[in-house]
Amino acid sequence: MSEQPRLLRYPAYVRFWIADAVSMVGSSVTGLALQIVAVVTLGASGTEVGILNAARWLPYLLFGLLAGVYVDRHRRQPLLVGADLARAVVLGLIPLSAALDVLSLPLLIGVVLVFGILSLAYDAAHQSFPPSLVPSHQLTPAYARLEQSSAVAQTGGPVLAGALIKLLGAPVAILVDAVSYLISGILLATVRPLTPEVARSNDQPRHLRREIREGLTWVYRSSTLGPLAATSHLWFVFQGMITTVYVLYVLDTLHFSAFLLGITYACSGVGSVFGATGSGWFGRRLGVGPAIIACRWLTPIGYLLMPLAGSGTAGVVLLCIGQLMFGLSIGLDSPIEMGYRQSITPARLLGRMNATMRSLNRAAIVIGAPIGGLLADHLGHRWALWIGVAGMVVQAILLHRSQFRHARLAPATGNTAEVEG
Repeated sequence: MSEQPRLLRYPAYVRFWIADAVSMVGSSVTGLALQIVAVVTLGASGTEVGILNAARWLPYLLFGLLAGVYVDRHRRQPLLVGADLARAVVLGLIPLSAALDVLSLPLLIGVVLVFGILSLAYDAAHQSFPPSLVPSHQLTPAYARLEQSSAVAQTGGPVLAGALIKLLGAPVAILVDAVSYLISGILLATVRPLTPEVARSNDQPRHLRREIREGLTWVYRSSTLGPLAATSHLWFVFQGMITTVYVLYVLDTLHFSAFLLGITYACSGVGSVFGATGSGWFGRRLGVGPAIIACRWLTPIGYLLMPLAGSGTAGVVLLCIGQLMFGLSIGLDSPIEMGYRQSITPARLLGRMNATMRSLNRAAIVIGAPIGGLLADHLGHRWALWIGVAGMVVQAILLHRSQFRHARLAPATGNTAEVEG
């Protein structure tokens, strides 16, 4: 029996999966629409776009570790539902302010900052929720299905965003995401987990510093998880740079439309679909460590094509191929990495492990996005992209040379101890 029918036997997971897919479609629309609002509607510079992107992830830098502790102390489902409903309201402020003709860059940054705080709470709970919905041996395929739905959303979302932006304008397109969060929150409220969401020791006295230290120690003192985390942070620094510059490069340097920009992003989604579909086979064939390292090399290879693109049809093709390869690397990597991280981490540390890695990864974007904008403004868009590609090569080399190449999944009997290579 294939893994997908087995997962369909768990109604709680199926509802969670559907809710996640719905919100991802909206998020893929907003991810593009926000930058179009900044660049086209508000005339933002590269530095200002970098600040906007950094604002989205600043809460992860400021409060990420605290979020992990909070998630390990409380049920995850109410956090997920509350964050989704609140994000629907916050995003609705953007089209409302545009309709009232009061939309400005400071207001947009403020809305994005609040949205980031809510997303931090959601993300910390989201990654730690599936272990209560499916048995431990189903975690890797469960995360693979989530990655597949995310990839499908990334495929259709940017195209939908480009069409909506062209027909209705970017602020109104963001309404799609607001509605998607509303639907997701309602669906999540109906989920009934298979197992308790909080570790049994949650009624014992709590010590904030000790709990944060436990999460950090678990992640960074591991001979395999530590290098994975450190190089992931570096990956996100340069990903933040490239993402910020890419929109400016396509719109201002190559003079392509928002619709064509959406098409190139859709190619990333196509690559993610293929990657997520084959991630289980890929991980088993190569092993956890080699498989993830291979994906880390695939990212700079794909991005290498982008600064080579020109303004004609050949340029669009190069951008699409580059995004396709990038999406493939993410689709292959994410389910394997998430399955590995969850399999070796005790249940009582899941929230802190996920929040530590995810929060510091997103915090790295706070560094990379403004740097990317500054480099774009002072050196030009192509040079900024080349620097981002070089950084991606560095992180791949560092992970390749680390002990992570020996990483393997913990036994399916439970996620109670790390398995060292």
